[in-house]
Amino acid sequence: MGIPERQAYSLNSRKVAEATRSWLDKRGVKIEEIAELVLFLQQKYYPELTMEECVHNVEKVLEKREVQNAVLTGIQLDVLAEEGKLLSPLQEMIKNDEGLYGVDEILALSIVNVYGSIGLTNFGYVDKLKPGILERLNDKNLGPVHTFLDDIVGAIAAAASSRIAHNKQTEREVSIELPKEPGDD
Repeated sequence: MGIPERQAYSLNSRKVAEATRSWLDKRGVKIEEIAELVLFLQQKYYPELTMEECVHNVEKVLEKREVQNAVLTGIQLDVLAEEGKLLSPLQEMIKNDEGLYGVDEILALSIVNVYGSIGLTNFGYVDKLKPGILERLNDKNLGPVHTFLDDIVGAIAAAASSRIAHNKQTEREVSIELPKEPGDD
């Protein structure tokens, strides 16, 4: 008897997107809560910014494959740590959100970098302050492990904030009809 032939793998992008949304919801994260962080980060610069715009930009960030991959990976590691299914010492480091274990921030940076370096300062700011939903996700007394999720949520908000900043700059340039540079044709 031979070894059964492995079927060709084919990614189903729709299922990945649905799983991303589903896992955020299962872990108690609402899109509106992430959008509140975006509003917190950007309202000072864009006083006319609406919650609806923030939600839209969070949704656009969540459409990115790199973001979906980071969300799914981070949440799965949190769940496995919660269930005690990781090997020691990684199990203890993730379950206790070890301060010197920086991989959770590194994974989150893959989200931040999708919309350029401007997101890095926003991410650092919300990671330090822990406003809104980040305070709850970072509370070790509540039970669930959110070692990766708190950073992921902050990174999604930072990326959405960057997306807004880039779009607002483009809108400004169009509104004042900046002259084209040579080679912009």
